[in-house]
Formats: sequence, C-alpha cells, structure tokens
Amino acid sequence: MPKFSANLSFLYQDLSFLDRFAAAAKDGFGALEYLGPYAEPKEKVADALQANGLKQALFNVPSGDWAGGERGIACLPNRIGEFRNGVSLALDYAKALACPQVNVISGLVPDGADLETLEKMLVENLKYAAERTADAGVKLLIEPINLRDIPGFFLSNTDHAERILEKVGSDNLYIQYDFYHMQIMQGDLIPTFIRLKDKIAHVQIADNPGRNEPGTGEINYTFILSELDRLGYDGWVGCEYKPKAGTSEGLGWMKPYRK
Repeated sequence: MPKFSANLSFLYQDLSFLDRFAAAAKDGFGALEYLGPYAEPKEKVADALQANGLKQALFNVPSGDWAGGERGIACLPNRIGEFRNGVSLALDYAKALACPQVNVISGLVPDGADLETLEKMLVENLKYAAERTADAGVKLLIEPINLRDIPGFFLSNTDHAERILEKVGSDNLYIQYDFYHMQIMQGDLIPTFIRLKDKIAHVQIADNPGRNEPGTGEINYTFILSELDRLGYDGWVGCEYKPKAGTSEGLGWMKPYRK
C-alpha cells in the first residue's frame, strides 16, 4: 500500500505554512515535504511535526533566490561557498526534523555558459555534499526537472542524472524520480523506474497536462501506484501537484489507499 507525503509548497496554499501540517494530517497524509523549512525556526517545525504525528519525508538544500527566479545554484561556479553553507544549514534542519534525505536543485544554465564547466561544478559540489550528508546519515538526491515548466534547467532527464551519479561516484547519491516531469521529458515511466530502481530514493506524482491531482490527465496512476507496490518501493510518494479545486476537496483519488 503506497504511503503519501503532502508537498506543502503546492498543497493547502490557503493556509499559513505551519497551519498546513494539521490540515495534511487530518486528510490522511503521513509525511510532509516542501522546498525548504528555512523561513521557520527548526524547533517550531519539529514541534508541528510531532504535534500532528507526521514524518518529514524530504526537503531541498537551499536553492538560491527562488522568489527572484533562481532554481538552484549547484551547477554555478560562482556560488560554491553559498552552496556549501546551504548544505550545512540543510543538515542542521534534517537533524532537528529527523529527515532522512535532502534534495539538491541543480540550477539554470546561464546565457552563454559552457555546459561542460557547469557539469564539472555540479559534480564537484555533489561530491562535497554526498560526503557531508553520508557522515550525517542523510541521503542526498538530485532531481531531473522538465524544460517546459523550467526552461533552461540544467538537469532534465534520467540519462543525465545517471551520468552525474557515475561521475560523482558516491553510494550516497540518489535520484528523485518525479513521474510528472519524466512523462513530459521522456515517457516510458515504469520501465525507466524499474531500470533505475536501486538508484531512486524518492518519487513524486502529479498528472499531465496541468500538473493537477492524479486522475485529471493522461498518466495512469492506478497502474503506477500498483506497480510501485509490486516492485517493493517502500518510500514515500510525494504529492507535488496543483489542486484543481482545493486540496481536501480533490483527494478523492487517494481514498482507495487510505487505511
């Protein structure tokens, strides 16, 4: 039976950040994820998790000026110090929240940048981060993201992610596999998952087109979720989608999986 994590950067947007915790628990989610918890003191976030009986499934390493349009800094040669400070901050929060894994957002390709230079920078940063996170007992993830939603994103398919994993050479670096992003970029969702299963530490879902809840588009999530069970995936399924008509109102798709 799949277990679901509410992505609070997408769900319950009518509530303040910490108020979303209780709403997610009430709707049957067992865990939470989001871009980052850094706007709140880690103690307050930990208290909210405990008060609502929730686990922390995942969050991202600080990813630059998100509100200003940045989408990660890990591939940018002039941001090494900021990236490393972000790894330290992420691990500080991960310890407080008992979070088993953190995700690195690679970044956008600057105009005129040399792709080989960006890849070398990303690999160097991930080698550093993978060692630091391994020492802390936390898994490090990277995520391919589609180029329609984020034009110019450096890491956009699983072949590239595999190449990065190979170059980093750490047994503490994994892939975050978002079925929505990969449907747009490459399709062949379950065969690709099967091939990469041992390298995937977390999955996320949303339907396509629209990035709305499962059942609103072309992706057969009844099949996908049953396959994840059959294949022995026991991690959280991150619900990173845009509700069409309110989060709670749109959770009919989840009813068959509730205990």
